[in-house]
Amino acid sequence: MPPELPARLPRVIAAPMAGGPSTPELVNAVGFGFLAWGTCSLDQAREELSRVEEPFGVNLFYPQREEPLREDLEAIASELGAEIPEPDYTFGFHDKLDLALEDGRATIISCTFGCFTEEEFRRIHDAGIQAWVTVTNEVDALKATERGADGLIVQGPKAGGHRSTWTLTEEPDPRPLEKLLDGIFRNVNVPLIAAGGARCAEDVEYLIEWGATAVACGSAFLLADEAGTSDRNRALLREGGNSVSTRAFSGRYARGVETCFTREHDDLPPLYPQLNAMQKPLRSDPDHAYCLVGEDFAGKLLEGSAAEIESALLGLS
Repeated sequence: MPPELPARLPRVIAAPMAGGPSTPELVNAVGFGFLAWGTCSLDQAREELSRVEEPFGVNLFYPQREEPLREDLEAIASELGAEIPEPDYTFGFHDKLDLALEDGRATIISCTFGCFTEEEFRRIHDAGIQAWVTVTNEVDALKATERGADGLIVQGPKAGGHRSTWTLTEEPDPRPLEKLLDGIFRNVNVPLIAAGGARCAEDVEYLIEWGATAVACGSAFLLADEAGTSDRNRALLREGGNSVSTRAFSGRYARGVETCFTREHDDLPPLYPQLNAMQKPLRSDPDHAYCLVGEDFAGKLLEGSAAEIESALLGLS
Protein backbone atom coordinates (compact mmCIF):
# COMPACT_ATOMS: atom_id res chain seq x y z
CA MET A 1 0.00 0.00 0.00
CA PRO A 2 1.23 3.54 -0.73
CA PRO A 3 2.04 5.72 2.28
CA GLU A 4 -0.68 8.02 3.59
CA LEU A 5 -0.59 11.79 3.40
CA PRO A 6 0.40 13.65 6.55
CA ALA A 7 -2.66 14.24 8.71
CA ARG A 8 -1.94 17.96 8.76
CA LEU A 9 -1.15 18.66 5.12
CA PRO A 10 -2.06 22.35 4.87
CA ARG A 11 -4.61 23.79 2.49
CA VAL A 12 -1.90 25.94 0.91
CA ILE A 13 1.27 24.37 -0.49
CA ALA A 14 4.30 26.27 -1.79
CA ALA A 15 4.54 25.05 -5.38
CA PRO A 16 7.90 24.17 -6.98
CA MET A 17 9.31 27.06 -9.03
CA ALA A 18 12.32 26.02 -11.08
CA GLY A 19 15.19 28.40 -11.64
CA GLY A 20 15.73 29.72 -8.14
CA PRO A 21 12.61 31.00 -6.33
CA SER A 22 11.88 27.76 -4.41
CA THR A 23 14.72 27.89 -1.90
CA PRO A 24 15.01 25.52 1.07
CA GLU A 25 14.47 28.58 3.28
CA LEU A 26 11.10 29.25 1.64
CA VAL A 27 10.12 25.59 2.00
CA ASN A 28 11.18 25.61 5.66
CA ALA A 29 9.13 28.72 6.37
CA VAL A 30 5.74 27.34 5.29
CA GLY A 31 3.63 24.40 6.37
CA PHE A 32 4.55 22.38 3.28
CA GLY A 33 6.51 23.20 0.15
CA PHE A 34 8.38 21.63 -2.73
CA LEU A 35 12.01 21.85 -3.76
CA ALA A 36 12.14 22.51 -7.51
CA TRP A 37 14.64 20.06 -8.98
CA GLY A 38 13.41 20.19 -12.57
CA THR A 39 16.45 21.92 -14.05
CA CYS A 40 18.94 22.02 -11.19
CA SER A 41 22.19 20.06 -11.14
CA LEU A 42 22.69 17.00 -8.98
CA ASP A 43 25.16 18.92 -6.84
CA GLN A 44 22.64 21.70 -6.30
CA ALA A 45 20.00 19.14 -5.33
CA ARG A 46 22.39 17.66 -2.76
CA GLU A 47 23.13 21.12 -1.38
CA GLU A 48 19.43 21.91 -1.04
CA LEU A 49 18.85 18.65 0.85
CA SER A 50 21.47 19.74 3.36
CA ARG A 51 19.44 22.88 4.15
CA VAL A 52 15.83 21.71 3.97
CA GLU A 53 13.82 20.59 6.97
CA GLU A 54 10.97 18.08 7.07
CA PRO A 55 8.28 17.97 5.91
CA PHE A 56 8.94 18.79 2.25
CA GLY A 57 8.37 17.56 -1.27
CA VAL A 58 10.60 17.25 -4.33
CA ASN A 59 9.51 17.97 -7.90
CA LEU A 60 11.26 16.52 -10.97
CA PHE A 61 10.93 17.12 -14.72
CA TYR A 62 10.11 13.87 -16.47
CA PRO A 63 12.42 12.94 -19.39
CA GLN A 64 11.41 14.40 -22.73
CA ARG A 65 10.88 11.85 -25.50
CA GLU A 66 10.41 14.26 -28.41
CA GLU A 67 13.05 16.47 -30.00
CA PRO A 68 12.54 19.79 -31.79
CA LEU A 69 12.94 19.76 -35.55
CA ARG A 70 16.48 20.59 -36.66
CA GLU A 71 15.34 23.17 -39.20
CA ASP A 72 13.34 25.01 -36.53
CA LEU A 73 16.37 25.10 -34.22
CA GLU A 74 18.61 26.35 -37.00
CA ALA A 75 16.20 29.17 -37.83
CA ILE A 76 15.96 30.52 -34.28
CA ALA A 77 19.68 30.04 -33.66
CA SER A 78 20.44 32.12 -36.74
CA GLU A 79 18.11 34.88 -35.58
CA LEU A 80 19.64 34.96 -32.09
CA GLY A 81 23.23 34.57 -33.30
CA ALA A 82 23.59 31.53 -31.07
CA GLU A 83 24.95 28.01 -31.30
CA ILE A 84 22.50 25.13 -30.99
CA PRO A 85 23.26 23.49 -27.62
CA GLU A 86 23.32 19.76 -26.97
CA PRO A 87 20.58 19.23 -24.41
CA ASP A 88 20.04 16.59 -21.77
CA TYR A 89 16.52 15.46 -22.53
CA THR A 90 16.42 13.50 -19.26
CA PHE A 91 16.93 16.66 -17.12
CA GLY A 92 18.97 14.45 -14.77
CA PHE A 93 15.70 12.80 -13.73
CA HIS A 94 17.08 9.36 -12.88
CA ASP A 95 20.00 10.57 -10.76
CA LYS A 96 17.84 13.06 -8.88
CA LEU A 97 15.15 10.47 -8.25
CA ASP A 98 17.81 8.13 -6.88
CA LEU A 99 19.10 10.94 -4.65
CA ALA A 100 15.64 11.69 -3.23
CA LEU A 101 15.00 8.01 -2.55
CA GLU A 102 18.40 7.51 -0.92
CA ASP A 103 17.83 10.55 1.29
CA GLY A 104 14.39 9.22 2.13
CA ARG A 105 13.08 12.27 3.99
CA ALA A 106 10.72 13.70 1.36
CA THR A 107 7.04 13.22 2.07
CA ILE A 108 6.13 13.52 -1.62
CA ILE A 109 8.00 13.20 -4.93
CA SER A 110 6.14 14.73 -7.86
CA CYS A 111 6.82 15.02 -11.56
CA THR A 112 6.07 17.51 -14.31
CA PHE A 113 6.02 16.97 -18.13
CA GLY A 114 5.10 13.29 -17.82
CA CYS A 115 4.24 10.41 -15.53
CA PHE A 116 6.25 7.93 -13.48
CA THR A 117 6.33 4.37 -14.75
CA GLU A 118 4.78 1.61 -12.62
CA GLU A 119 8.29 0.58 -11.56
CA GLU A 120 9.13 4.16 -10.53
CA PHE A 121 5.90 4.36 -8.56
CA ARG A 122 6.85 1.10 -6.82
CA ARG A 123 10.31 2.39 -5.88
CA ILE A 124 8.87 5.61 -4.46
CA HIS A 125 6.23 3.75 -2.46
CA ASP A 126 8.77 1.24 -1.19
CA ALA A 127 10.70 4.20 0.26
CA GLY A 128 7.59 5.24 2.20
CA ILE A 129 7.05 8.31 0.00
CA GLN A 130 3.95 9.48 -1.87
CA ALA A 131 4.11 9.97 -5.65
CA TRP A 132 2.17 12.84 -7.22
CA VAL A 133 1.82 13.73 -10.90
CA THR A 134 1.01 17.08 -12.53
CA VAL A 135 -1.85 16.82 -15.01
CA THR A 136 -3.77 19.22 -17.23
CA ASN A 137 -6.69 17.09 -18.43
CA GLU A 138 -8.83 14.06 -17.58
CA VAL A 139 -6.98 11.66 -19.89
CA ASP A 140 -3.64 12.22 -18.17
CA ALA A 141 -5.33 12.12 -14.77
CA LEU A 142 -6.74 8.65 -15.47
CA LYS A 143 -3.43 7.36 -16.81
CA ALA A 144 -1.56 8.65 -13.76
CA THR A 145 -3.95 7.13 -11.23
CA GLU A 146 -4.08 3.82 -13.10
CA ARG A 147 -0.28 3.60 -12.84
CA GLY A 148 -0.26 4.39 -9.13
CA ALA A 149 -0.38 8.14 -8.47
CA ASP A 150 -1.32 9.00 -4.87
CA GLY A 151 -2.30 12.57 -5.72
CA LEU A 152 -2.70 14.82 -8.74
CA ILE A 153 -1.56 18.41 -9.13
CA VAL A 154 -4.22 19.81 -11.46
CA GLN A 155 -2.65 22.73 -13.30
CA GLY A 156 -4.84 25.32 -14.97
CA PRO A 157 -4.08 27.87 -17.70
CA LYS A 158 -3.50 30.76 -15.27
CA ALA A 159 -0.51 29.03 -13.65
CA GLY A 160 2.88 30.70 -13.91
CA GLY A 161 5.83 28.76 -15.25
CA HIS A 162 5.70 25.84 -17.65
CA ARG A 163 2.40 24.16 -18.44
CA SER A 164 2.78 20.48 -17.66
CA THR A 165 1.65 18.89 -20.91
CA TRP A 166 3.07 15.39 -21.25
CA THR A 167 4.33 15.89 -24.80
CA LEU A 168 6.36 18.70 -26.33
CA THR A 169 3.95 19.31 -29.21
CA GLU A 170 0.69 19.17 -27.26
CA GLU A 171 -1.49 22.28 -27.15
CA PRO A 172 -2.44 23.06 -23.53
CA ASP A 173 -6.04 22.61 -22.41
CA PRO A 174 -7.56 26.12 -22.22
CA ARG A 175 -10.40 25.29 -19.80
CA PRO A 176 -10.47 27.21 -16.51
CA LEU A 177 -8.98 25.44 -13.51
CA GLU A 178 -12.35 24.90 -11.84
CA LYS A 179 -13.62 23.09 -14.93
CA LEU A 180 -10.53 20.89 -14.99
CA LEU A 181 -10.97 20.13 -11.30
CA ASP A 182 -14.61 19.25 -11.81
CA GLY A 183 -13.91 16.95 -14.75
CA ILE A 184 -11.04 15.18 -13.03
CA PHE A 185 -12.83 14.95 -9.66
CA ARG A 186 -15.61 12.95 -11.37
CA ASN A 187 -13.12 10.41 -12.78
CA VAL A 188 -10.54 9.68 -10.07
CA ASN A 189 -10.43 8.97 -6.35
CA VAL A 190 -7.20 10.58 -5.17
CA PRO A 191 -6.50 14.00 -3.63
CA LEU A 192 -6.45 16.86 -6.13
CA ILE A 193 -4.11 19.80 -5.62
CA ALA A 194 -5.29 22.87 -7.54
CA ALA A 195 -2.55 24.94 -9.19
CA GLY A 196 -2.85 28.21 -11.02
CA GLY A 197 -4.00 31.73 -10.20
CA ALA A 198 -4.65 31.75 -6.44
CA ARG A 199 -3.73 35.18 -5.04
CA CYS A 200 -5.79 35.41 -1.84
CA ALA A 201 -7.75 33.42 0.71
CA GLU A 202 -10.95 33.78 -1.33
CA ASP A 203 -9.24 32.16 -4.34
CA VAL A 204 -8.05 29.28 -2.18
CA GLU A 205 -11.52 28.74 -0.70
CA TYR A 206 -13.09 28.84 -4.17
CA LEU A 207 -10.82 26.07 -5.45
CA ILE A 208 -11.42 23.95 -2.36
CA GLU A 209 -15.14 24.22 -3.08
CA TRP A 210 -14.49 22.82 -6.57
CA GLY A 211 -13.00 19.64 -5.12
CA ALA A 212 -9.37 20.46 -4.35
CA THR A 213 -7.83 19.01 -1.21
CA ALA A 214 -5.23 21.79 -1.20
CA VAL A 215 -4.03 24.63 -3.40
CA ALA A 216 -0.47 24.92 -4.72
CA CYS A 217 0.67 28.54 -4.86
CA GLY A 218 3.83 29.56 -6.69
CA SER A 219 3.50 33.11 -7.98
CA ALA A 220 2.04 34.20 -4.64
CA PHE A 221 5.42 33.48 -3.01
CA LEU A 222 7.67 35.09 -5.64
CA LEU A 223 8.16 38.25 -3.58
CA ALA A 224 8.58 36.44 -0.27
CA ASP A 225 11.68 37.39 1.70
CA GLU A 226 12.95 33.80 1.53
CA ALA A 227 12.33 33.30 -2.19
CA GLY A 228 15.32 33.10 -4.51
CA THR A 229 13.67 35.45 -7.01
CA SER A 230 16.34 37.67 -8.58
CA ASP A 231 16.42 41.41 -7.98
CA ARG A 232 15.73 41.95 -11.68
CA ASN A 233 12.60 39.80 -11.59
CA ARG A 234 11.42 41.32 -8.32
CA ALA A 235 11.54 44.70 -10.04
CA LEU A 236 9.59 43.38 -13.04
CA LEU A 237 6.93 41.87 -10.78
CA ARG A 238 6.53 45.15 -8.88
CA GLU A 239 6.24 47.08 -12.13
CA GLY A 240 3.31 44.92 -13.21
CA GLY A 241 2.60 44.25 -16.86
CA ASN A 242 0.93 41.50 -18.80
CA SER A 243 1.33 37.75 -18.25
CA VAL A 244 1.29 35.65 -21.42
CA SER A 245 1.43 31.93 -22.21
CA THR A 246 3.83 31.27 -25.06
CA ARG A 247 6.64 29.06 -26.31
CA ALA A 248 8.85 32.15 -26.71
CA PHE A 249 10.25 32.00 -23.17
CA SER A 250 11.80 28.55 -23.47
CA GLY A 251 10.50 26.61 -26.45
CA ARG A 252 7.70 25.03 -24.41
CA TYR A 253 4.46 26.66 -23.30
CA ALA A 254 5.14 28.76 -20.21
CA ARG A 255 3.44 31.78 -18.65
CA GLY A 256 5.40 34.87 -17.67
CA VAL A 257 5.82 38.62 -18.00
CA GLU A 258 5.40 39.69 -21.61
CA THR A 259 8.51 40.97 -23.41
CA CYS A 260 9.37 42.33 -26.82
CA PHE A 261 10.60 38.88 -27.83
CA THR A 262 7.39 37.15 -26.75
CA ARG A 263 5.27 39.71 -28.62
CA GLU A 264 7.25 39.21 -31.82
CA HIS A 265 7.40 35.40 -31.55
CA ASP A 266 3.95 34.31 -30.45
CA ASP A 267 3.80 31.42 -32.94
CA LEU A 268 7.09 29.60 -32.39
CA PRO A 269 7.24 25.83 -32.89
CA PRO A 270 8.36 23.53 -30.04
CA LEU A 271 12.02 24.38 -29.29
CA TYR A 272 12.50 23.15 -25.72
CA PRO A 273 14.95 23.05 -24.06
CA GLN A 274 17.33 24.51 -26.66
CA LEU A 275 15.61 27.90 -26.95
CA ASN A 276 15.80 28.34 -23.20
CA ALA A 277 19.55 27.71 -23.27
CA MET A 278 20.09 29.98 -26.29
CA GLN A 279 18.41 32.90 -24.53
CA LYS A 280 20.24 32.52 -21.21
CA PRO A 281 23.08 34.91 -22.18
CA LEU A 282 20.42 37.46 -23.21
CA ARG A 283 18.27 37.42 -20.06
CA SER A 284 19.68 40.71 -18.73
CA ASP A 285 18.20 42.38 -21.84
CA PRO A 286 14.59 43.41 -21.02
CA ASP A 287 13.55 42.18 -24.47
CA HIS A 288 14.51 38.64 -23.41
CA ALA A 289 13.57 38.78 -19.72
CA TYR A 290 12.61 35.47 -18.13
CA CYS A 291 10.16 36.23 -15.35
CA LEU A 292 7.66 33.42 -15.11
CA VAL A 293 4.51 34.32 -13.21
CA GLY A 294 0.82 33.49 -13.34
CA GLU A 295 -2.00 35.47 -14.87
CA ASP A 296 -3.38 38.61 -13.23
CA PHE A 297 -0.37 39.27 -11.00
CA ALA A 298 -0.01 43.04 -11.26
CA GLY A 299 -0.53 44.63 -7.86
CA LYS A 300 -1.70 41.34 -6.33
CA LEU A 301 1.52 39.71 -5.14
CA LEU A 302 2.06 40.02 -1.41
CA GLU A 303 5.42 40.89 0.11
CA GLY A 304 6.93 39.94 3.46
CA SER A 305 7.95 36.63 4.96
CA ALA A 306 6.73 33.38 3.41
CA ALA A 307 4.90 32.63 6.67
CA GLU A 308 3.05 35.95 6.48
CA ILE A 309 2.05 35.32 2.85
CA GLU A 310 0.92 31.80 3.73
CA SER A 311 -1.22 33.17 6.59
CA ALA A 312 -2.86 35.63 4.21
CA LEU A 313 -3.63 32.85 1.71
CA LEU A 314 -5.17 30.82 4.51
CA GLY A 315 -7.27 33.78 5.65
CA LEU A 316 -5.51 33.99 9.00
CA SER A 317 -4.30 37.57 8.64
